Amino acid sequence: MAVTVDLDRPPTRTPAPWVAMYHSVDDCADDPYRITVTPDRLDGQLAWLRRRGLTGVSVRELLAARARGRADGLVGLTFDDGYADFVTAALPVLRRHRCNATLFVLAGRLGGENAWDPLGPRKPLLTADGIRRAAAQGVEIGSHGLAHLDLTEVPAPVLEAEVRESRALLSKLTGAPVSGFCYPYGFVDARAVAAVAGAGYTYACAIDPGPLTGPFALPRVHIGQRDTAVRLYLKHRLHRLRRRPVGGGPR
Repeated sequence: MAVTVDLDRPPTRTPAPWVAMYHSVDDCADDPYRITVTPDRLDGQLAWLRRRGLTGVSVRELLAARARGRADGLVGLTFDDGYADFVTAALPVLRRHRCNATLFVLAGRLGGENAWDPLGPRKPLLTADGIRRAAAQGVEIGSHGLAHLDLTEVPAPVLEAEVRESRALLSKLTGAPVSGFCYPYGFVDARAVAAVAGAGYTYACAIDPGPLTGPFALPRVHIGQRDTAVRLYLKHRLHRLRRRPVGGGPR
């Protein structure tokens, strides 16, 4: 069944949820893309959330809580690309602060490395066993596609494979349905949104999707090594002012 996106439908007045976007957690001085935070910095950032009565949860948990009207005090935490350091460095910090997260992994690059980042250091990606370990500890596993491709530029058969095959592979790997998708690079257009919705996901994350903002193009806030208390405060406070409401997504 075809899925269309109505960009002219008025959005609801519900503001988009606050979802933080992380990538790698490691002690890494060579970080030209600013995708790495140290374990100590992540510890400080989660401590900042907790001191303010906020709890980091997976996007699936966050959206379910919003649907029940019980999302006050919850923020979404996401980790893109499925770096191996998620299990060794990020997960222990999350557990220490009683937080959870969504881990978006590349089903076609299990045990590989971040070849799409030509200027940065090679970082290993989680193996199938690593993903199962994360899932066993309650982490939501979502799809980041197969090979980290810009879905706005690939032909239709590749787009379908990236969203459908990745979901099937991860569902088989974890033994659980895969609810969430994350657009590589944050790049999204109406065609990609329609493909993701049609593949059976219940939500998808972008970065700044503009008029496509909705359940299948949720905006996120990049969190990096430079984000200390003041910057986190501003990013959290300004979120509702700079993000469009959730609504007007696929029907």
